[in-house]
Amino acid sequence: MQQRITLKLLPSEAAADSIIQQYAAQTLGLKSSAITGFQIVKRSIDARGRQPWIMLTILVFVNEPFHERTVKKLLLQEISNAPHRVIVVGAGPAGLFAALKLIEQGIKPILLERGKDVRSRRRDLAVLNKQGIVNSESNYCYGEGGAGTYSDGKLYTRSTKRGDVERILNILVQFGAHEKILYEAHPHIGTNKLPDIITAIREQIIACGGDFLFEQKVTDLIIQNDTIKGVKTASGNTFDANAVIIATGHSARDIFELLHNKNILIEAKPFALGVRVEHPQSIIDSIQYHCSTERNAFLPPASYSLVQQVNERGVFSFCMCPGGIIAPACTSEGELVVNGWSPSKRNNPFANSGIVTAVEIKDFINFKNKQSRKQEHSPLSGMYFQQAVEKKAFQYGGGKFVAPAQRMADFTQKKLSTSLPDCSYLPGIAPAALNEVLPPFVYASLQQAFIEFGKKMRGYFTNEAVLVATESRTSSPVRIPRDNDTTQHPQVKMLFPCGEGAGYAGGIVSAAMDGERVAENIAQLITTDH
Repeated sequence: MQQRITLKLLPSEAAADSIIQQYAAQTLGLKSSAITGFQIVKRSIDARGRQPWIMLTILVFVNEPFHERTVKKLLLQEISNAPHRVIVVGAGPAGLFAALKLIEQGIKPILLERGKDVRSRRRDLAVLNKQGIVNSESNYCYGEGGAGTYSDGKLYTRSTKRGDVERILNILVQFGAHEKILYEAHPHIGTNKLPDIITAIREQIIACGGDFLFEQKVTDLIIQNDTIKGVKTASGNTFDANAVIIATGHSARDIFELLHNKNILIEAKPFALGVRVEHPQSIIDSIQYHCSTERNAFLPPASYSLVQQVNERGVFSFCMCPGGIIAPACTSEGELVVNGWSPSKRNNPFANSGIVTAVEIKDFINFKNKQSRKQEHSPLSGMYFQQAVEKKAFQYGGGKFVAPAQRMADFTQKKLSTSLPDCSYLPGIAPAALNEVLPPFVYASLQQAFIEFGKKMRGYFTNEAVLVATESRTSSPVRIPRDNDTTQHPQVKMLFPCGEGAGYAGGIVSAAMDGERVAENIAQLITTDH
């Protein structure tokens, strides 16, 4: 017999299987010997009171043989000589999972990645961090695995209606992720673990007969009679296929411009912009776990989630990284972008999070009105606005991707910080008045929000926290419509935008689900047509 129960345990108790089994027996009114084992179904932390608790939902095996969790695996097939081929542009989560789904459907994927494999990419990141030199094709955004490879590996998503989240998590476990991602309330993999998982996915795609090519930047689309037939790359190669998936992520500005120049309908969309905030992890631990000294050894580094309305504009935390590191996420010289990541153990001494505010279409249309009326109605206005802020941040940083920074209380008072605290950002930080870097409405929103956040989390509003500019790549500033209401600008047949870059996902899991959904749609169309 198997029974599902929920237990409320101290952190030290939840760390010991024997104690969990004892509590399970007590809850079920059985002798401990009657329980042959248990599987964790869900694990979360309840830290609302003075004493943090671990909430465990477990499946208990009573008087029957215990068996380990079964991980559902993909049923892949050999597709080397498949009659249909699909080009997948971009090897991020959307592209990789689209390729796997195509193989399941008996279709050969040709995956083209503008950047390098994860091993080579790591060397380029070291040069960026230590020497301040960016490779415009191999960085934190471009390369095998996309931006997701160096984004902490957060797997929590609210997009449960867009696809099968459990399926995505099971696939990640199949390729090397720890099975705890199947039951943690806020699962994550860790930047140090993701490269091996991404490599395993690539090796599986190749083993099945798919093509996986690096340093193949797509520069043109081959279109005949309103139907895409293939793509051209910067290396001079031409690839043909039955369909093309564009899964290039939210930073591929050249792809947005290519689509616009091809008169393919794209639309400006709202996004968010702000700064990355870093506290000593001990401060966040003390706030969230109500501890005056070091946190309980059985508790993970604490995280937080914050939201505040300021003058009818939302300000919220984004991509919070406990025990994390701030990284330069730029893709070009002269632009400064920061992001955050954490290793699997989240054992660095700092906690960082993006704190951003909503940027609406009216904001960047007004911005372009002031700069150049020629761009007033351009669907790329948001992208140009985003780019302008990044360029300004670079100018205030002092070169080589040294980032402009300011202590939190100083920021709210428009006071230049005379000194800055230690920071995990490897290229370095320099004092700057961030109200001069950020657009006025962004600064005003953040200024008030930090004060309000300090009321919600006592101790959060402190000059021990440093603000680093700029967090600007939270999502795509462009949407590529996929519906049929495109009578004024007919979309190209068999061209399928997907993932974050197309404006239909926000994170690893939602991008993966979107890639799968697009691949399924292609399979249905190809089957119908043939």
